[in-house]
Amino acid sequence: MYSSLLVIAYRNFLTKNCRKIVKLCSRYVHTHHLFDEFPHRSLYSLNSQLASFSRLGDFLATWALFYRMHCACLDLDAYTFTPVLSACSALPGAERGKQVHALMIKAGTDLGPIAKTALIDMYSKYGYLGDSVKAFEEVEFRDVVTWNSLLSSFLRHGLSNKALGIFGAMRREGVEFSEFTLCSVLKACAAVKAFSQGKQVHGLVVVMGRDLVVLGTALIDFYSTVGYVDEALKVFSSLSWRTDDVICNSLIAGCVQNKRFEEAFSIMRTVRPNAVALTSALVACSENSVLWNGVQIHCAAIRFGFTSDTQLCNKLIDMYAKCGKILNARSVFDGIFRKDVVSWTSMIDAYGRHGNGYEALELFKKMGLLGNMVSPNSITFLAVLSACGHAGLVEEGRELFDLVRKKYGLEPGAEHYACFIDILGRAGKIEEAWCLFHDMERYGTRPTTEVWAALLNVCSLNLDVSRGMFAAKQLLELEPNNPGNYIMLSNFYASIGRWDFVDSLRSHMRDNRLIKEAGSSWVTAAC
Repeated sequence: MYSSLLVIAYRNFLTKNCRKIVKLCSRYVHTHHLFDEFPHRSLYSLNSQLASFSRLGDFLATWALFYRMHCACLDLDAYTFTPVLSACSALPGAERGKQVHALMIKAGTDLGPIAKTALIDMYSKYGYLGDSVKAFEEVEFRDVVTWNSLLSSFLRHGLSNKALGIFGAMRREGVEFSEFTLCSVLKACAAVKAFSQGKQVHGLVVVMGRDLVVLGTALIDFYSTVGYVDEALKVFSSLSWRTDDVICNSLIAGCVQNKRFEEAFSIMRTVRPNAVALTSALVACSENSVLWNGVQIHCAAIRFGFTSDTQLCNKLIDMYAKCGKILNARSVFDGIFRKDVVSWTSMIDAYGRHGNGYEALELFKKMGLLGNMVSPNSITFLAVLSACGHAGLVEEGRELFDLVRKKYGLEPGAEHYACFIDILGRAGKIEEAWCLFHDMERYGTRPTTEVWAALLNVCSLNLDVSRGMFAAKQLLELEPNNPGNYIMLSNFYASIGRWDFVDSLRSHMRDNRLIKEAGSSWVTAAC
């Protein structure tokens, strides 16, 4: 019986994955025959084929051919290792790359800066910044490409200040910068809001006579990010007729991001906007609840025939929902031809935010029906759980929480637990909320600040003093400098009549200059 079940399971696996398996096998067979057919197995010809596979993005074929070359004991050189290191960067797991590095060391030949630069890039993409720096230090003659690779490594790891330090070292070494160098430095300046340094880079671009078409997008992105839109507009004007879609998209997004809507629509009137530009503009309209401009963007999308773009329509749903126009959001959702999981989640979230819990649940049940075949993900579950919370649907929330594991095989995250704990607490089910918390620990999910905040709120609503103080202690240990936590804790002590604690907390906030940002709500309505 057990063996027959194994056979059935294996047959199902083959049926499900046969295309992938056939593709992998055929690729290996192809590279196997390709290797055997090369006359005299010329290293030059094989290296050319390796480079071709890598350029085409066929990284498994690159690896398979390299493996055959290594087994044949050929004298591999820098032109062999460079494409295979690029392939290792794109394939999962760091073991391949480490094996290739070991082989490079074993070969003992001077592989030159190109192969070693590929090594720097590979370790950086694996997340091993320390190894990337070590590989850089081993390069004897460092050219601009080698320095650029190290610069990218620090940027990739979010170390923008250190990336600017690398740029300073390049200047001291007298390295001639490329456009890639200057783009990377502008990105670092934008990340740390270093306006004066970015302005100096702009001056360097002009002095060195670099092509502004190449660097125009980077300069516009930089000035928009640091809030100097007028400077971005000057860069755009200096480009004159040489602008392209990418530069226009960047400036439109920058203008909307900085609430310079007139300039954004002025650019849209002079050039034909594309779906990317309109999507970027919609993100800013959603964040600022600017309905009138969002409606104009929707009109532009209809006029230029972009309403078939699913990503654009998803942003329209989000914009209308945040501006309180739930019927408009549903109209856009119904008109999407190819709905993806983001489309469904956005509409469910829209209903939840407006307190329409039953509509959110109904829409969730339609997922996967009528040939949609769209499976919910963890964000979808969070959206529908939140909708249940806003509408006070406790039983429905409990049923959904069970579905996460049983039907869809997803493990609930800390955010799902926090949401359901909040639902139970608002319904007065405090014991069940704490049981759920202990279940979370049994399943190995670490409680986050959101979980402790939800438990503190439960205790505040139900006047549970001892467990509330325990939750408060955990919350402050995790985030001691978050003013919102102190406000929540102050409200808890006020609910149980401990005004001495309330005064103490507020004094602590004043002494440490912990100021909670004032809440605000507005929608710029359409005319």
